Amino acid sequence: QVQLVESGGGSVQAGGSLRLSCAASGTIFGINAMNWYRQAPGNQRELVALITSGGSTKYADFVKGRFTISRENAKTTVVLQMNSLEPEDTAVYYCKVVCWGFDYWGQGTQVTVSS
Repeated sequence: QVQLVESGGGSVQAGGSLRLSCAASGTIFGINAMNWYRQAPGNQRELVALITSGGSTKYADFVKGRFTISRENAKTTVVLQMNSLEPEDTAVYYCKVVCWGFDYWGQGTQVTVSS
């Protein structure tokens, strides 16, 4: 079992920055990829960025050049640095990790960007 605790959401004006963190605990030695997803009201949950155990990263086109994903604390924490935020980035952001082939999700953290 893997437990995930997210932090760092909030409200910011357009052009501002936020830093989201997701700390994993439990049986974490089998964690492979760590991901951030988001879901806006009325929309499907969509992948924002992912980072593999080897450090490879992938970003959705709508965040390239603005968001950066990284791992800290011996790879047990995944961080999403969000810069140049736009109102369209308003959503609940979820952390997901893949461990031994199973998906584990965080509780979600609200990000609100005002124009």
